[in-house]
Amino acid sequence: MAKYVALCGGVGGAKLAFGLAHALPPGELTIAVNTGDDFEHLGLLICPDLDTVVYTLAGIADAGKGWGRASESWLVQEELARLGGPTWFQLGDKDLALHLYRRSLLDGGNSLCDVTTTLANTLGIKHTIVPMSNDPVRTIVETDEGALAFQHYFVARRCEPRVSGFRYKGTTTARVSPALAAALSAPDLTGIILCPSNPFVSIGPILALPGMRDQLRTSNAPILAVAPLVGGEAVKGPLTKMMHELGLKASIDGIASLYADFLDILVIDPQDECDASALCTDSIEIDMIKTLMKTPDERITLAQHVLARLKNLSSDGKVYAMS
Repeated sequence: MAKYVALCGGVGGAKLAFGLAHALPPGELTIAVNTGDDFEHLGLLICPDLDTVVYTLAGIADAGKGWGRASESWLVQEELARLGGPTWFQLGDKDLALHLYRRSLLDGGNSLCDVTTTLANTLGIKHTIVPMSNDPVRTIVETDEGALAFQHYFVARRCEPRVSGFRYKGTTTARVSPALAAALSAPDLTGIILCPSNPFVSIGPILALPGMRDQLRTSNAPILAVAPLVGGEAVKGPLTKMMHELGLKASIDGIASLYADFLDILVIDPQDECDASALCTDSIEIDMIKTLMKTPDERITLAQHVLARLKNLSSDGKVYAMS
């Protein structure tokens, strides 16, 4: 049996995870999700990336907003505002119910991994979705306004402060979640996929976990990333702005440089073909296909292409299982 691990976070990551889940049976895919943007709000643990993946795979995500639940109501948020409570982070009623249930399960002694499995199964998801770690990791954005917790930078300050770097608080002691560690160590692991997620705030926290980069460097399975840029621009979110402010060119070469120590294939959109010719490394194979996923069918088509490329990879001498 072929097995794949997808690392993801954010809306783009959730879209490709959706495609992969439609292209693979449940036993062949583990989706590991960033928790660096988790935070405590009103006594609840909010897990934006985990919830976006769960809602997307369950078919109940708000596709227009890119976050939260479709057909949402806002009675609690409205009452919270009337009471003078904090409303900078919007929580719909259905979304809030999930956060309340997660809080009760965590308080009952369950791990975040177990809680995520329970919530996903309850919403009808058969594929494995796991947090990158059961331990708290928090992304800190270094800016010209000082160090900001990610949600403060992203939501409260609308990504306006100028970025100078990132820290991932908690990664000195955090451990890779047991389910992700087991998936990465599986003898029949066929490929590892980095979804088109922000490399700093979605993939970066996962790679910052102790031993993670070393595990990718020494993996026998080929590793493929889908570039989160189309035509040199981020499809959604502040990636382009971040790269410019960090002194990096928002380009295919800029993305490749962040994964150069372990990446085998970088999938790019045809709009970036000219940019790919300037790639500064010959150790990464460039592959082109339309990566903009506006429809469910486009998500599945990209996923099928990614899986086919991983199965066919053999030129670098990596040994991996074939189904």
